[in-house]
Amino acid sequence: MKIEIKTERLVLKPLGIEYLDTVHEYASDIENCRYMCYLPNADLDETRDFLLSCERECEKPEPEFFEFAVIYDEKHIGAVSATLYHDGAEAELGWIINKKYWGMGFATEAARALIDYLSKEHDINAFVAHCDSENHASYRVMEKLGMKRSGEWYGRKNRSSDEDRCEYQYKMKKTLTKGV
Repeated sequence: MKIEIKTERLVLKPLGIEYLDTVHEYASDIENCRYMCYLPNADLDETRDFLLSCERECEKPEPEFFEFAVIYDEKHIGAVSATLYHDGAEAELGWIINKKYWGMGFATEAARALIDYLSKEHDINAFVAHCDSENHASYRVMEKLGMKRSGEWYGRKNRSSDEDRCEYQYKMKKTLTKGV
């Protein structure tokens, strides 16, 4: 799958092994990943395995998830993802931006572009996202996207912490605009 999604400032390209060093830079950084369930990565092999799984998924005729590299000014600065479920009618969104680029609106711009792509090209109109309740930047992205908080519960386990955490869930439905 050779999808390329362009925004005013960004290009989204399928995430793969060519981004090993730049993914590992943010995916192994404890500060960058402190609110993440599956990060930080322990070593380069773990990052490599993840990227190879992204490539394999991308080659499928009907991927179950999409992982895109976020490119700004020809530099890989993060990733945005969507996992499809409920018979392909709903997608769970995720994002991570290298801390060098925090606070510049890149996560919102990338996630909005992915939502638009999935709505137009895959008829997906329901989106959900989750975050640690202390991850103010992440839930602000969800709110900027038009998502509304729909749940809150304890029991979240972040990889970098042993404590029981509180998780927020956000949802939104989008009017389909296929072919527009």
